[in-house]
Formats: sequence, C-alpha cells, structure tokens
Amino acid sequence: MRLGLGVPKALVPLAGRSILDLSLDAVLGADVQAVVVVAPPAHRRAVDAVVRARPADPPIRIVEGGPTRQASVAAALPLVDDDVVLVHDAARPLTPSSLFDAVRAAVVTSGAGIVPALRPADTVKRVAVDGAVLETLDRATLAAVQTPQGFPAELLRAAYATTHREHTDDASLYAAAGNEVRVIDGEASAFKITTLWDLRRAEQLLAPAPVIRTGIGIDAHAFDPDRPLRLGGLEWPGEAGLAGHSDADAVCHAVADALLSAAGLGDLGSRFGVDRPEEQDRAGLDFVRRTAALLAEAGWRPLNVAVQVVGDRPRIASRRAEIEAAIGDALGAPVAVSGTTTDGLGFPGRGEGIAAIATALVEAGRPGGPRSGAR
Repeated sequence: MRLGLGVPKALVPLAGRSILDLSLDAVLGADVQAVVVVAPPAHRRAVDAVVRARPADPPIRIVEGGPTRQASVAAALPLVDDDVVLVHDAARPLTPSSLFDAVRAAVVTSGAGIVPALRPADTVKRVAVDGAVLETLDRATLAAVQTPQGFPAELLRAAYATTHREHTDDASLYAAAGNEVRVIDGEASAFKITTLWDLRRAEQLLAPAPVIRTGIGIDAHAFDPDRPLRLGGLEWPGEAGLAGHSDADAVCHAVADALLSAAGLGDLGSRFGVDRPEEQDRAGLDFVRRTAALLAEAGWRPLNVAVQVVGDRPRIASRRAEIEAAIGDALGAPVAVSGTTTDGLGFPGRGEGIAAIATALVEAGRPGGPRSGAR
C-alpha cells in the first residue's frame, strides 16, 4: 500500500517537517555546488516555500517536473553545471550526507556511474504471476539499489538524449546507453518511504532519545511501641510502630527520596522537612503522591521503583503484593518490593528498627522534557 495521503510524498509531514525539507538537510550537508529541486507543477508554491526557508548558499533552483520520474530528471539536467550529477529521491530523507560524498568520490575516481546498494539479507526467489516459485536466486549476485545515484554529467546527458523507453532508475538508463555502472556500499538509513509503515519507521528514528535517569533513596527509623506501624502505605496491627515526625513509613520515604534524587529535585528533608508542623503524622503514601506531582511539574514521569526493606519484622513477603499495589497506585508506575534481614547485624538485626533502600527510574516527559528545577 502506498502512502495515499493526498499530497506528493516529498510534502508529507515527518517529525514536524516535510520529507523534502529533511532530505535537503542531507543534500546540503554534503559537498555539493548547487541543488536542483524538481517540483510537481500543481505543488510548486509549497516547494517554493520549503526552498525559500533555506540559506542561499549553495544555491537551490526549482524546476517543474514531468509526468514521469524520467521526464522530471530530464527537465532538471540542463540546470546542472557540474562535472558530476547526483540524482536523489527525496523520499529517502534519512540518507546521510556522507553517502552523497562517497558516491561523488567514486564517480570521480572510476569514471563510471555509481549507485549505492545493500545486499539482501533474505533469501530471494523468482516467482510467477500466479505465485509459483520458479527459482532461488544467488544473493551474492543481487543488490537493492538506493540513491543518490552519481554519473559523469556529459555521459548522463547523452544517455537521456538517446533513450527511447522508460527505465526504473537513472542507472538502468545510463547502462542502456552502453555506459558502465558500479555499486558501492549503501546505508540502511537511506531506505525509501513508500508505505505508511516506512513513514512510522522514519518517525521512530527521528524521535529524540528519551532522557532517563536513576535515583536512590534510603530511610531508617527506630521502633516506637507506642505508635501504630505504617509501612509501605499499609497498617500493620499488632506490630510496633516507628518513631518519626511523620508516620515514619520508611518504605514510602525511601521511594519518595529515590524519585526526587532521580529527577534532581532535592530530597525528602528539603521538600517536606521535620521543621514543618503540617507534616507531623503525615501518611507516607501522601509523600509519594506529592513527590509524583513535583516530578510531573518539573517534566518527569516515573517509570518504575524497586524498594528493599531491611529488618527482622514485620514479614514483608506476606503483604508484598498489597504494598506494591498501594505505592504503585499513589505513584502511577510499577513498584517492586522485597524484604531481607541482616543476620543479626546492625540495628535492624538487633530489632531496633527498620531501614528501606529504594531505586527509581524516571524519564523526561514529552513534549518539552524537564523544565526548570530539574537538573
């Protein structure tokens, strides 16, 4: 299936720009003296607008094309004043500038027509119209050709002047006139946008790489038998509570600290310190929710959190799924919880308190990425 978007392929939007505009990036990034753009007559004004937005050096000229690709190239050739002609299909907008330079250099060195090409990775078969397989072809003798295709200018003009039939590309027309055509290595990124799948592939390749960061958070609290235990956002009846200004939920506090660390937004103490009366007895899940809001405001979103609880009690495994669900709901991201002991070592091993260690992964939100305040 072709694109079928109602406009010439070169004018189809891709990553916020036209395919033609992106193709010109590659062309103008190469060592070229001048550029000729062939425009569909009915869309000349749109092509003019793309070209006018470009610097004047090297010069870009526009010519109206014909009813076929071959006729369009023929219309452009008289405007080319160079010893080497490179013919490029704008529908290959991700072609690197280096490929233009490589093709031109090969034309100068060899005096032949040069086409970039890729060897097929798949087994290739020749088939009949009805789908019957006729033979398996030797991949070593096959190549899928790309553009730009390069030629000595005078020989290409002569080939066009003497041709009497349509060819699928300039290299076949050039070879039909008795000229030599050679192949050099192509580039995978120089694929042609023909279908909507190709367009989506190009959009994915042009999408900015995500900004992903990690953070770590550690919290520890001593046991206080006079307080109820809140841990991982849950109530734990019959268990000794934890001492602290807020509810002392070490798991939620470690999660919040890890998120703030990953986003470069300080730490729990600087954001919700013990010097603030309003934070007294504050629920740990509320710290997680407010931290998630701070991340969103700064242009970050949490991807996942992992937290390990260190202590002999309570037994985390029995309520792991509940903790993961409670914190995950508050955060809006997956949470993984585990528990461990210290084999009697340190304050957790002596039964004096609980520690929690959390790591967080956050991504810069789109569009726009992190805003001021996120470093």
